[in-house]
Amino acid sequence: MKGVLDFCLLFLLLHTPGALSLSTNVAIIYPQDPVLRMGSNLTASCWVHPDLGIHASSLFWTLNGQQLPSSLYRVLSPTNLSVTLAALNASRQKSGDNLVCHNHKRHILAGSCLYVGMPPQKPVNLTCWSRNTKDLTCSWAPGGKGETNISTQYTLKYKLRWYGKEKECEDYTHTQPYSCSITRDLHLFTPYEIWVEASNQLGRATSDVITLDILDVVTTDPPAGVTVSRVGQLEDQLSVRWDAPPALKDFLFQAKYQIRYRLEESQDWKVMDDVGNQTSCRLAGLRPGTVYFVQVRCNPVGIYGSRKAGIWSEWSHPTAASTPHSERFLSGSCDSKSSGDSNSTLRRELKQFFGWVRKHAYGCSSMSMKLYDQWRVLMQKSHKARNQVLQGDKS
Repeated sequence: MKGVLDFCLLFLLLHTPGALSLSTNVAIIYPQDPVLRMGSNLTASCWVHPDLGIHASSLFWTLNGQQLPSSLYRVLSPTNLSVTLAALNASRQKSGDNLVCHNHKRHILAGSCLYVGMPPQKPVNLTCWSRNTKDLTCSWAPGGKGETNISTQYTLKYKLRWYGKEKECEDYTHTQPYSCSITRDLHLFTPYEIWVEASNQLGRATSDVITLDILDVVTTDPPAGVTVSRVGQLEDQLSVRWDAPPALKDFLFQAKYQIRYRLEESQDWKVMDDVGNQTSCRLAGLRPGTVYFVQVRCNPVGIYGSRKAGIWSEWSHPTAASTPHSERFLSGSCDSKSSGDSNSTLRRELKQFFGWVRKHAYGCSSMSMKLYDQWRVLMQKSHKARNQVLQGDKS
């Protein structure tokens, strides 16, 4: 708060012309730098030294540079002028609103900073995660509407559940607001109790206490080495491969992965949840001759026997690849009618099979992809045989 007061005083000196030196004590405002709740009333007094020979009726007040109407003034004595402000609004800035007393030449005689706000409400949405079990980072949100309009301090506190002293988190340099990282003296296999305290000059509030084991809230770095490649000349498939997070390679756990992909011209991602713990997958049912962006993320499950799933990592950087162009689109036909008739059965079969794929083979099951590949080979042979029959009929 001292730094804020110093800033307010500096503002008064630098931004008002003809400011008199405050060291002369030519005038005093009371109360000095009050902290008030929104909606409250304030009566402030400006007392001037009798040796100045200034009558209080010649003084006037400004708030944030705007002159206040004389109807709010009251002459208490020849050297004392008061002003009454009703139903105060929240401070425009956390450094305070500037209430200033001037003489008739517009010189500053004295100034005071008003801090108008609200006491904090109970912090909410307290969540914590551990990156590779090396730290414990927690974030939260201010309670209520989230703004007290005056300087409010948030302190993350924690202790081991059954023993240990209460401690305060010290590393608030995390890029995310309302967060703090505990980077030392972490204990595995032991529950922590964690909470947040909020305080300002109008009051204090404490969040609910959460209890957690670090092993239950582990997240990893995103999977590295993500590659996306074509599957031969299959125009509706792409193969995705990646590496497991190296930071957890020595831990006893089973990773779970998710893949999402989208068209180059779209922002809508399609997520595959059934990837399991393998580090490769094949995407099927894609558009021929189309660029796709693919991302992968990891969830560590059962670290050191924990019964809870971990926390999903961030998505990997997008990797792009394109499916081959369809041969049917590249080859032409002079007889559109006969071509359409001959392919009607094929289209019907394709529609039926893709319905089956979406229901049974959508995902990374090696058995389903093997059956799908066999069907694709069969359909390609069938398509070639139909073309040969058509050419024979024409000849």
